[in-house]
Amino acid sequence: MEDINIKRVDGYDDERFSKRALLQHGCFIVDGKFPFEIIITGKNSGVIKGNETRYFNKVIDEFRFYSGHITIFYDNNGKLIKKFNDISLFKIPLIKIQPSQFFVDRDKVKAVSSFIKSEEDVIVPVFKDGDSYISLDGHSRLKYASNLNFDYVFGYLTEIDDFIFDFVKEAKRRKVASPFTLVELSHFDYVDKWYDFCDRYFNSDNSF
Repeated sequence: MEDINIKRVDGYDDERFSKRALLQHGCFIVDGKFPFEIIITGKNSGVIKGNETRYFNKVIDEFRFYSGHITIFYDNNGKLIKKFNDISLFKIPLIKIQPSQFFVDRDKVKAVSSFIKSEEDVIVPVFKDGDSYISLDGHSRLKYASNLNFDYVFGYLTEIDDFIFDFVKEAKRRKVASPFTLVELSHFDYVDKWYDFCDRYFNSDNSF
């Protein structure tokens, strides 16, 4: 099996990609030289672009790590590339979502504002925990939803790693119990504080 390196692009000014894909965080670099982008075009569909089509399946799999609700992928000419089983989406009251992090990047919150116009535009992976849900990704979208005072968003169920429970414990200790209390930081402060927390956690005995 071919061993390849896929890196997700986090910035918003890379000229190799369309602005729409950058704002959706759908841009990837394979082996440091092959650019690909996936643009979400519907609730469960996306379009993948890139010259090295032999990498399409790998890039799609990497993309779905972050956006598992996208199950149908086309190329730029409308040809079906890959289709997965449908994912069941359901409404979740925003106040019932427990974040698994406590900081969000203000630049990312601004970026998601370009495509979030209603509750239906916010879809995040969650884990059912009692009468609430733990959000595993999409915290910038959730924060923007709270800024707009949305009553609910949409979620889909997924698996969870054990460390997430430690992150949730720390979030609660910091009084972050819903998207409404997520703390917005500048990009610089977010990288400094959130990455530092993650590094210390994973390089220690995983205790607080």
